[in-house]
Amino acid sequence: MISTFPQANSVNFSQIRLEIRNLNAQLVEWRRYLHQRPELGFKEEITARFITQKLTEMGIPHETGIAKTGIVAIIDSPYSGPVLAIRADMDALPIHEENEVPYRSLHEGTMHACGHDGHTTIALGTASYLWQHRQHFKGTVKIIFQPAEESPGGAKPMIEAGVLNNPDVDGIIGLHLWNNLPLGTVGVRSGPLMAAVECFRLNIFGKGGHGAMPHQTIDSVVVSAQIVNALQSIVSRNVNPIDSAVVTVGELHAGTALNVIADTASMSGTVRYFNPEFEGYFGQRIEDIVKGICQGYGADYELDYWRLYPPVINNENMAELVKSVALEVVETPAGIAPTCQTMGGEDMSFFLEEVPGCYFFLGSANAEKGLNYPHHHPRFDFDETVLPLGVEMFVRCVEKFCN
Repeated sequence: MISTFPQANSVNFSQIRLEIRNLNAQLVEWRRYLHQRPELGFKEEITARFITQKLTEMGIPHETGIAKTGIVAIIDSPYSGPVLAIRADMDALPIHEENEVPYRSLHEGTMHACGHDGHTTIALGTASYLWQHRQHFKGTVKIIFQPAEESPGGAKPMIEAGVLNNPDVDGIIGLHLWNNLPLGTVGVRSGPLMAAVECFRLNIFGKGGHGAMPHQTIDSVVVSAQIVNALQSIVSRNVNPIDSAVVTVGELHAGTALNVIADTASMSGTVRYFNPEFEGYFGQRIEDIVKGICQGYGADYELDYWRLYPPVINNENMAELVKSVALEVVETPAGIAPTCQTMGGEDMSFFLEEVPGCYFFLGSANAEKGLNYPHHHPRFDFDETVLPLGVEMFVRCVEKFCN
């Protein structure tokens, strides 16, 4: 648990307009409904029906069934102007919830353990306010409710389905509730915010035998151990120390008995980096290392390497827009956190490759209430008073961008 935050009760929400503060009870109700009904990627059918129902009740035009369960709401002002998109992800995780709260998950083994229920709620609240006040900005706002951020990725299929066109989007913003920051703090910066995500699976084929007669075998465990150690040298000896990168072997499986030398072994892992110039580099370097070690021991291998998400890179002008809004709205001890970065990945990156945009973190942890467990933890939860703050941030970004 996190224990180094400033006191959450010192947060000042006075800059949130009264109409949005008055939405708080509704936002909490929506969020808790969604939290109780988490769904995995591309299976967000209950969630999509809920969003569709609310948009219909509000009278907001929208399109459903995009990339299976995705939805796009269109809010046109009476005046011509730019097009700003707001993106919110909807999916949950395959985690059993351990929170003892009235709104805990009703779906066994599935949980909103990353805050996407909050993202969807904030986007709905933003849609509600903007629809009622569409005379106060120029142009169009597209609100994108995206499936499958956690896996296997819904942003790219939505882009391929044309969500950034008709009308063409000029800029895009999105937020991630962030329990690594205290309640109300905004983490925003231009350039890389989150890392590229690449993955690999590796099978080693040796020659099994008796543990007492290793000279008759090709020990896949020894080969695997050499590979795991050698992979750590990629970052320490091949990557410029000024750059940041991670190579992690997260799984390693081999053997069936203590006196049997395993003929096969398997491992899998992930690679993370910020610098787009590394695209294609790590896959080749890993293969070079694996090939060399296997040749040295007489083993064979199969390597599957794939790119999941590119890095999240914020446009400078869009990041300044979000920062300027945060400076107007946020009054906390920590304020703005411009150095906030993480090696976590996000498929918001695909949207940012297409149009200028900014993805930012909105601090949602409150240690005083015990709401500071990390993301993807079975007891993850956040302080719901952050919901109207998220709406205010989005609304002010629209008002600045579209005026």
